[in-house]
Amino acid sequence: AMKKTLGALSLLGASALVLSSCAGGGTPTGGSAATGDLTVWLVGTDTPQDARDYLKKTFEDQNDGWTLTVEEKTWADTTEGYVAALSSNDAPDLVEVGNTQAPGFIDQGLFADITDIREDLGGDDMLPAFVDSATLDGALYAAPYYAGSRVVFYSPATYSGEVPATLSEYVQAGIDNTSSGKSGIYAPGKDWYNALPYVWANGGEIATLEGDQWVGGFSSEGGIKGLEMLQDVYQNATIAPADADETDPQVPFCAGEVGFLSAPSWVQWSILAPADAEAPGCPDDAGKDLAAYALPGMTEGEVAPVFAGGSSIAIAAKTDASEMSQAALEIILSEGYQKILAENGLIPARTSFAQYLPEGQITAEAAKAAASSKAVPASPQWVEVESAGIIKDALVKIAQGGDVTEIATALDAQIEAILNS
Repeated sequence: AMKKTLGALSLLGASALVLSSCAGGGTPTGGSAATGDLTVWLVGTDTPQDARDYLKKTFEDQNDGWTLTVEEKTWADTTEGYVAALSSNDAPDLVEVGNTQAPGFIDQGLFADITDIREDLGGDDMLPAFVDSATLDGALYAAPYYAGSRVVFYSPATYSGEVPATLSEYVQAGIDNTSSGKSGIYAPGKDWYNALPYVWANGGEIATLEGDQWVGGFSSEGGIKGLEMLQDVYQNATIAPADADETDPQVPFCAGEVGFLSAPSWVQWSILAPADAEAPGCPDDAGKDLAAYALPGMTEGEVAPVFAGGSSIAIAAKTDASEMSQAALEIILSEGYQKILAENGLIPARTSFAQYLPEGQITAEAAKAAASSKAVPASPQWVEVESAGIIKDALVKIAQGGDVTEIATALDAQIEAILNS
């Protein structure tokens, strides 16, 4: 069950989340019927079959007369398709969404308030960045499902030096290891997930709430410093196209064209997939003796803040089985279920269950990176910033050699216009 595909986290927010503004909240009704079927929507293939089976069996054993059906959706479905379904009278009961998508759904009243069962779900043991983004006016509307963290992959075939101790050393090692056929650091221009740590490590922010107004942070002193480091990478440490995004990074890595690859920890399964797999990796070539490290910060011994990716899980506001939905959600956040996710390399929704992550150098580094991860601004308008593609557009201009201060100032103005609308 260790075969992983590059799924959820790399695509989180990659799809434009276009939410209609007229969705009605609706209060959950019923929930005490003697029989029924509960529908759970999970996205992609990241949830192992063992976990799906455990959820179905445990729920049905505990609730006589009820059945539970898991339906697999795609990340493309989580945009318009989800909104339409959650707004209808035939809504699914539980849905997985990308963690950055949650505030948009919550703002429209599409998720049920689960504050009453917060402690039963794990309380303060739940991943804080995920709880924050799923909280509105003090009420909780979604639980963390799992997280993943970006680590920097390398192998003896792609890099032979010391592991860099600071972010500046990382950039320099990348520059030194770049040639006409190889990126010392794989950095396609549209990969905003891997651009953020440069800004954050230098003390910059995407945007901060001052009073009731959001203020953009890319043009702050730390923001500019970080983007200037990033421009150095784009121009001197990568041959990845300025207008490409971060999907399928195992392909250039396996082709021997990459020294350092910063990517979600589960990309290891794509790199290590056997030659006869549907999507073959390179376990005997660039992937031989694969290792990873948490991206270093500006000071030796510090880890750079990386983008917190992952999924949240929520109960539909329009479920007609609210009590049963809560029972299923409690199973999903339980030790038995989360242990299966953890054993498959997904960082569990509750910090105390991290003990079940597989032994291994890559996973240990991923857990270390996750501990200092940061989320995007917890604003219901955030999804519009993502879907507008303005961060990607600004990064492409920086990669093409544009004036960093000018680009960052314009980007902040665009972000403020959306978040304060």
